[in-house]
Amino acid sequence: MEFTRRQLYVYVAVALVVAAFGVRYVVAGHASAAPSGTLLSLAPSSSPQPEPAPSASVAATITVYVCGAVARPGVYDLALGSRVADLVKAAGGAAAKAELSAVNLAAKLADGQQIVVPRKVAGASAATGAIASAPTGAAAPVTGTAAGAPQALVNLNTATLEELDALPGVGPATAQKIIDYRTQSGGFKTIDDLKNVSGIGDVKFAALKDAVTL
Repeated sequence: MEFTRRQLYVYVAVALVVAAFGVRYVVAGHASAAPSGTLLSLAPSSSPQPEPAPSASVAATITVYVCGAVARPGVYDLALGSRVADLVKAAGGAAAKAELSAVNLAAKLADGQQIVVPRKVAGASAATGAIASAPTGAAAPVTGTAAGAPQALVNLNTATLEELDALPGVGPATAQKIIDYRTQSGGFKTIDDLKNVSGIGDVKFAALKDAVTL
């Protein structure tokens, strides 16, 4: 039985349609075989990224006060664990007449602490030594202030509140005004600058001028 060309085209078209339906059925069968609710993903799985570490906290600080024989007495903020030597350095260093042997520079500081750097007392050790070495029953040699010699001059730019308070006619209030003046004006330039301090008139200045220095 011979087929015409037209019939052959029809049979081929029908065969292609049947084949297409067969492929679709096979694919649908595989899809239905997968577990219900399962999502297929071709993207590679990735493990959760670790959260960034919290930034380091700001180092703790302490607030301490230094006064006495240092270049810049005042309140300073230092790192926790700082020592007295660090505080003296922050205050500009010790004054020339500071008695550092009386201060434990290695001691640790605490918040709110006050450190006083004392000044050397001129002639104190010499007088003590002279009296101690005097023979029994003999009069001790007269030295220093025991002889009525003038007291060591007080430096207006480095003196502590206690040293200024010991000056003639100066009490704690006036001593504090002297410290405030030198802080605000950058220090005393001349002895006459004392007249610029509130509460020091001509009479008080006359009593002070020979007991102070710069």
